[in-house]
Amino acid sequence: MSYPAFFDKVPTIQLYDPLGDFLGAFPKGELEINYYDCARLAGHSCPTVASAFLMAGSGLRALFPDSLPRRSQIKVEMKMPKDEGVTGVIAAVISYIAGANDKGGFKGIGGSFARNDLLSFGHADLQGTVRLSRTDTGASVTLSVDTQSVPGSPDMMPLMQKALQGIATEEERGDFQRLWQSRVEAMLLDTVLQNNIIDINTEETP
Repeated sequence: MSYPAFFDKVPTIQLYDPLGDFLGAFPKGELEINYYDCARLAGHSCPTVASAFLMAGSGLRALFPDSLPRRSQIKVEMKMPKDEGVTGVIAAVISYIAGANDKGGFKGIGGSFARNDLLSFGHADLQGTVRLSRTDTGASVTLSVDTQSVPGSPDMMPLMQKALQGIATEEERGDFQRLWQSRVEAMLLDTVLQNNIIDINTEETP
């Protein structure tokens, strides 16, 4: 399957999956999630999907500085309701990476490996987009992202409108797609830019 070449240049997120280890799905439980995985999950690649991937990576590195992040040991709390704006998309990507689900998630085996009740919405008190917390230590990080600080080309929106109206030529459709993904690429690969768009606040362990 073909996809934009820059997908393969995005640093992956390394994790330990205790359930995958127990059931023999992954050798030693070690799992790697890349941006391509998240684009397939969402069905597209856009600044929202990219920002969710970046927030997940930044938050997990802060929570697990000396070890692999443990899937299903991470609680995900979203500031906004699930149906507000792009909240559902961001939550889908982050919860996929973290192995966190709402009440409908996997309920575990013999009291272990549960992934339900780890994802929730509507935490209006959050000073950010999402809070990630370790269920073992209680350590938390709150993250937010400013995608507006990564402006797209001024030519992109007119081309998008023509494509939506079905009047764009094949060349114009290609130009639109190239400009759209160029913005995503900048977000995912420019580490200096990431420092300006991702805000992370580490909270002390209770």
